[in-house]
Amino acid sequence: MSAPLTQEHLTLTSPAAAKMSELFSQVDDSIQGVRVFATSGGCHGIGFGMTFTDEINDDDGVLACDGFKVVVDDGTLDHLRGVEIDFVENAEGQATFVFNNLPQPAGGGCGSCGSNSGGGCS
Repeated sequence: MSAPLTQEHLTLTSPAAAKMSELFSQVDDSIQGVRVFATSGGCHGIGFGMTFTDEINDDDGVLACDGFKVVVDDGTLDHLRGVEIDFVENAEGQATFVFNNLPQPAGGGCGSCGSNSGGGCS
């Protein structure tokens, strides 16, 4: 059975929760939640992404929000503890989800990435 997540594990800002709720209302009823996942981020360590999921596994953590669920597997949760997900729009009208308070990788990466949101070197 999946385990409930708390604010200690993961938080969403009001703009992020509102945008996820809006997006979730536009998907098929078979969608169970928004899955947050970890990917290899090159020299900077771990990167994160999100996708809709139609399945919640027994080893997933679930953060129940108003109108949707955020789903995180055990392996990803180890990297997300204390992270805040925000939704920001810039002056040009571009918008994106941002992961704040990410733990810094040991060793400091290559030093040329200049990003705290994962990704490779340029």
